[in-house]
Amino acid sequence: MENRHIAVIGAGLMGHGIALTLTRAGHHVALTDPVTEALQHAPKRIAASLESLGADADEISACLERVSLRDTLPEAVQHAEFVFEAAPEKLALKQQIFAEVEAHASSDAILASNTSVIQITKIMQDLKLRNRALGTHWWNPPHMIPLVEVIRTEWTDDAAMEEMTQLLEGAGKTPVRVEKDVPGFIGNRMQHALWREAISLVERGICDAAAVDTVIKSCFGRRLAVLGPLENADLVGTDLTLDIHKNVLADLENRPGPSPYLEQLVKDGKLGMKTGEGFHTWTPEKADETRARVARFLGRLDTVLDDIG
Repeated sequence: MENRHIAVIGAGLMGHGIALTLTRAGHHVALTDPVTEALQHAPKRIAASLESLGADADEISACLERVSLRDTLPEAVQHAEFVFEAAPEKLALKQQIFAEVEAHASSDAILASNTSVIQITKIMQDLKLRNRALGTHWWNPPHMIPLVEVIRTEWTDDAAMEEMTQLLEGAGKTPVRVEKDVPGFIGNRMQHALWREAISLVERGICDAAAVDTVIKSCFGRRLAVLGPLENADLVGTDLTLDIHKNVLADLENRPGPSPYLEQLVKDGKLGMKTGEGFHTWTPEKADETRARVARFLGRLDTVLDDIG
């Protein structure tokens, strides 16, 4: 797929990265955002992100030429073959956006919501043509993380799933089809199962937050990029995996709701990097260094993975 006309609704952290990825693949992107400042700043943000990926001046210029800024949503979607919504995680807002999209987009345009946990069925339930609507969960930062989860609802056509998968593969992404629309899809269900246990270990006084993060980064986190959990279970043997589960699963955190420890952090205004304290204490310099470290690692990881395999 090349030279497709694509609309991206939202020019923030996720939206600019989605637009960048698609325009870099040779597509024309109409970008819109209700916040004028965010929309006008998008080209500079896209250029900076492209530069961080190693793009030269000619490539950056070519990509920006394929991005057009649109002041209104109807202008952005009227000629689009694919529409990606990257608005904040608010169900009513997303429903409102897609009602407007359907009123102005082509009847055969494929409509995709980018959301981390909201069920796509809830977002798209009021559309008239629900068969062409689906979910695409891009991971942050979307221009650096290969995975995009493509989520089917009970109404989604096979053709829409296939076209979206082809579009993403052609843009260099790694699409995974989620055939049943459940909260959190695949990745966030597994990620937050880990986070629940991590928080519980601190809450129960078993260790502090630094110990939790050190164990992950210095142990099995190092092999997760090349060895998935079920590959690892096969590597050690399903018999050993079963023996371990018989001994440990009953003691793992299994409460259905959030941790009281986490709720108290939020109540006390300890919201993490943005307030200077959460599970850890953060200075602005430490927060910036952590973000930069993650970006450097992600930028180098593809090269390392290519070298080994």
